[in-house]
Order: sequence, then structure tokens, then C-alpha cells
Amino acid sequence: MNVSKINSLVELYFKKVEQIDKKKPFLQWLNPKNNHQYNWEEVTEKIYKFSYKIKSLIKEGDRVLLLSENRPEWLITDLAIMNAGGITVPIFTTYAERDYEYILNDCSPSLIVVSNDAQFEKINKFIDNKEIVSFEKIKTSSITFESIFNEKYEKEINDKLNRKLPACIIYTSGTSGNPKGVILSHGGILSNCEGALELLQPLLKKKEPTFLTWLPLSHSYEHTVQMIQILIGAKVFYAENLEKLISNMGVAKPTIMTAVPRFYQNLFTKINMNFEKQKGLKKGLINKTLTLGKKMLNKNEMTFFEKIQNFICQLLVRKKIRNQFGGNLQAFISGGGALDQNVGEFLNAIGLPTLQGYGLTETSPVVSCNLPNLVKVDTVGPPFRTNEVRIASDGEILIRGENVMLGYWNQQEATKEVLKDGWLHTGDIGEIDQNGFLKITDRKKDIIVNLGGDNIAPSKIENILCLNELIKQSFVYGDKKNYLVAIIVVAKEVNKEKIKLVLENINKNLTQVEKVKKFVLIYEEFTINNGMLTPTLKLKRKEIIKNYKQQLENLY
Repeated sequence: MNVSKINSLVELYFKKVEQIDKKKPFLQWLNPKNNHQYNWEEVTEKIYKFSYKIKSLIKEGDRVLLLSENRPEWLITDLAIMNAGGITVPIFTTYAERDYEYILNDCSPSLIVVSNDAQFEKINKFIDNKEIVSFEKIKTSSITFESIFNEKYEKEINDKLNRKLPACIIYTSGTSGNPKGVILSHGGILSNCEGALELLQPLLKKKEPTFLTWLPLSHSYEHTVQMIQILIGAKVFYAENLEKLISNMGVAKPTIMTAVPRFYQNLFTKINMNFEKQKGLKKGLINKTLTLGKKMLNKNEMTFFEKIQNFICQLLVRKKIRNQFGGNLQAFISGGGALDQNVGEFLNAIGLPTLQGYGLTETSPVVSCNLPNLVKVDTVGPPFRTNEVRIASDGEILIRGENVMLGYWNQQEATKEVLKDGWLHTGDIGEIDQNGFLKITDRKKDIIVNLGGDNIAPSKIENILCLNELIKQSFVYGDKKNYLVAIIVVAKEVNKEKIKLVLENINKNLTQVEKVKKFVLIYEEFTINNGMLTPTLKLKRKEIIKNYKQQLENLY
């Protein structure tokens, strides 16, 4: 399929349906109470039925709010809304109450789709008698999927859509202030699919593509991934929940998985802790696996004896680890934030190929990604052919291409601030190496400028701190100060003396201005519920400072 000639995401889906075996399994939720496996024919029929119903409830260009956990009905709803001429507004199930209120007022949806009572209750007080459609029966009166699927319908495909029209409004997770509604076009997401297809081509030749999805579909990354899944005719499993993710991998046996850096950081910590417990021959074998794995990763020449050792490591260590993740994994793809270089090297070395990419909600979202056969873990790979990347004189990364957003919903001034002469100003600082690979070095807004005028990236130090198994989370502080301090989150049994020793060792490998001199030890984690993390698990810096300002200032 020539994606560059496709006019809309709706056309992408129906063109794929013409090419694929309609009885082929497509979507399945790994929820024991609701695990029906849908084939392409069933999904298509439900899209026809639901879009026919939606068309009777909205006008062209109306917004339709979608609030649901990941499940097959999510994709069905998204495509049905677009086919009916609407714009999907997906929102996180983990937003704070004030965010729900703000978004509902901001986008003024004509129709609201919720999965169940639990989700409906989150927005009930803000919806002003709007029409509600629910996947499951809920306490209030609503149109249910069951009733829609029993109604008469006509098979209609919307051929009025074009690449320049809005497909969805995805709200950013709001690290600072209210979420912004990013308007993404059909063409923007399609151009991302085109870039991803080129990236995935080497993997598609090896095994039938199978995905296990757990990152919220309301996240721009996973939202676009579902369109890529359609394009390549993948089988898609939706994880039951985050706690069941590893066991779900055993069932789904995914070939490709997408996730944010926090997932890989946790994975690194768990596997590393297990490795640390090993002794004798096992320990030696693990160390050899890591050493030779990094040699392979860096394309360094191996001796004949090392090749034999590496073959043994492949059989006794890497294969065993891969089997814990279903045995078919060809690539983890990391996006949505910076992945620590040590984590990337470690996972690749132990047989879990991890490709770091880079993007923003405003770029539909992927800009660049490492290649399956050429991973440079200190970079985010070469830019997709479908967009241009330029580094401004102050080091800021600028993006131009069809994938760049149409603008922020209801925010003309904010749009003008970041979109200048067709170039999106990302707020990220980076460089392009001699091989054309993009490297992210800092975040413009998050940079700490100490009293000596040095620019310091707190996220780099936070990532290094969190590589230690005793440290769950960390937050580095010190703008306009003489030195850096940190909040360090640990388990209750961990005391200050242990962390002092950890910090001493870490500081040895940091430059003078990056060293953390003092710290506050806390036991309550930063979470979405307490407002310290965004739904995509990024630190809400303003909120953390607001809550711990006095404790941090007391360190000076």
C-alpha cells in the first residue's frame, strides 16, 4: 500500500480490509472477564454500525470525547468517529478532576463515549446532559454498544476526508499548567505511519507482527501506533493492566512492544537486581553476556573464542530472558522521553533489542528512531524521511513536515509561539552527529542555571540516580543556586546513611557542577494520583517544587 497516496486514516483502514483475510484474528483484550477475540470482519462491521449511529448524533467537524481503558472498542470508536465526520478527543483515564473539567469546557464535545461506570463517574459532574454512548451498561441512561449493534445500518465510507483535515485533538499531559489540545491531521498521522513502515520493514520479514499494547491509547504515541498496526495487518493484544504486563507477554508473545522510558528503567532495575544475586559460574556467564552483548551492539570485532562464548551466552542467558517476554520479541521501541544510555545498552546486551526514538505530541508524534540493524543508544536515531530536522543557533531542535500539528485548539498565541515559518520549535536541545543520528542533550525549559551561569540538565542526573536499585525516584533542584540538591524517594527500610554512600559513588562520575551535595529522603512516591506525575509518567516539576519547596530550600 502506498501510504503517501492515502487520503485519510479511514481510507487506510478500509483499503487494508480489502487486502487482508477478513477472518484473520485482529484485536483481543487480555481481560478474563472480557477477552473475546475479534477478527477483521467483526471489527469492520462494528465500525460501520457505530459510525452510522454517530452520524445521526453529530455534525461534521464536531468533537467526540473518548474516555476508556485500552480495549478493542477503543480502536472501533476512534475509526467510527472519523468515518462519521467527527474529530476524536481521547483523554487519559488517570487525569485529575480539574483536568477533566478543563478539557470538557475547552473542546465542547457534542458526544461523549465512555467504557463503563467507573470512567463515567470521573466526568459526570462536568457533562451538562450531553449524549452519552457506553461500551457497557452504566447507571445513567445512555446508548449502549449492544443497542447500536442491534440497529439497522448502512455501510458508508467517508470519502470527503482529506489529509489536511483534523483527525483528533490530543491533549498534552500538562507538565506545566493546563493541558493543551494538539490538533493532528489525517496526513500528519499517515506520514508518521509511512516513516514507521520503513523502520519496521526488516522486522516484518521475520515474523507475523504481534503487538501487546499497554501505554494508554489516549497518548499520541500509542494512538499513532494503532494506525501502524492496521497498516501492517498486525494482531493486537491489549494488556489486562500494568501489573499483569509480564504474564500477559507470555500469552501474547509480542514481536514488537512500545513503551515510555519509565517502563524500561523499571525493567532494568528488576533484571539487574536478579543478576546481582547470582554467584559463581552463573555470575560469570551474566558478566560475559553483558560484555559481549555491548561488543555486538557497538559492532566491535570479536575473536573466534569470543564468538563461541557469545553463542553459549545466546543459548543459556539471552534465550532464557527472551522466553520470559514471550520468546518472539524482536524490538522494544522507546519513546515519550529520554532513555538512559546505560539502560539502553543493558537491555540490548541481554537480548532485548531496544530502539530509542524521539517525538512530541505536536509531531504526530515520531520524529526519529534507531534502526533495528543499527542501534546507537546515545542517540534517538536518524529522522524519518517524512520530516525535516534542523538545529537552531541556540541548539533548539526544529521540525518541519506534514506530521507537524495544525495548531493548539483555541490557543492561537500559544500556536504562534512554537510554529514559526512552518518550523515547530520543540523546546528540546540537541545535535546531529556525523552519521545523521539525532541526539537530545537538554530540555530548554527544564535546564537549571546555577549561580555560576552553568547550564545543567536535571533529567540526566535523575536518570543516573534512579539506576541504583535503592532509589525509586529522584528530583534534582538548584536553579540560581550555588550547588544542586535532590529529593530522593526510597523504600521505608532504606536509611540516609545508605543513600549517602550511593550518592558519594555517583558523584565521582559527575562533573563538579552536576554533583548533588545534599538531599531530602522521602518515602511517598511521585504518582499520577498525588499530582506529581503526568499520565505519561513524567515529573510535574512545578507541583513537586510547590509541595517540597521548604524542604529543598532548607538544604541551602
